[in-house]
Amino acid sequence: MGGNPTSFDGAVPDIVLKSVSLSYDDQMLFDRLSLVVDGGKCTCILGPSGCGKSTLLKVIADNSSIPYGGSVHFGQIAERTGMIAWMAQNDLLLPWMTVINNVMLGARLRGEKTSGLKARAAALLDKAGLGEYREKLPGVLSGGMRQRVALLRTLMEDRPVLLMDEPFSALDALTRVVLQNMAAEMTRGRTVLLVTHDPLEALRIADKIIVFSDRPARIVAEFGPGGSPPREMDDQIMGRLYPFLLKKLLD
Repeated sequence: MGGNPTSFDGAVPDIVLKSVSLSYDDQMLFDRLSLVVDGGKCTCILGPSGCGKSTLLKVIADNSSIPYGGSVHFGQIAERTGMIAWMAQNDLLLPWMTVINNVMLGARLRGEKTSGLKARAAALLDKAGLGEYREKLPGVLSGGMRQRVALLRTLMEDRPVLLMDEPFSALDALTRVVLQNMAAEMTRGRTVLLVTHDPLEALRIADKIIVFSDRPARIVAEFGPGGSPPREMDDQIMGRLYPFLLKKLLD
């Protein structure tokens, strides 16, 4: 890992979906949907509620209980096992476990020795401004601090692919900006697919934005905002693209 506890040194794949079709409760969610999530970049997906954004993450993670047609490939890598870390909207911290042990939860559940991992977990907490809370229980943390711990737990898995399902949507506006900045910095260099309902969030942190239509989901817009995330709110890119993105979401 070198001197940076958030860096990743392994192969970082593209995620390629080809002609993915999926139905749920007699509703067609995807009808031969194809898209590419660029390796080492952050892609944000927006679209109407219920269009299948979260289901798409499950298809990519290969944990959807709903059979689908088509294919999902991670570049030239045949096996997805051990490639993916997942961050949900809820922090899912275990209240009886200290903050640092929550960060190391994956390793603990797998029965791995955590002695060698504790220094990295502590470095992550220090980097996120949470070092003084490492031996505290999650109950003393604010909502934004809890979600920071959830992000660190995701990074602690050290996987090349991060799937993030509206991870900041429950936070207030100011805390959301802080977490967006932190996520953009700490996930840089990994393949990130983030589902969001917030066009400003997508414009701030995405290298590429994909907009879905209503069911069956099709791509109605796909573009790179340009510049380097995280973008400031007064960035000209934000002002130029926000009306376009909002129109695509409302059409």
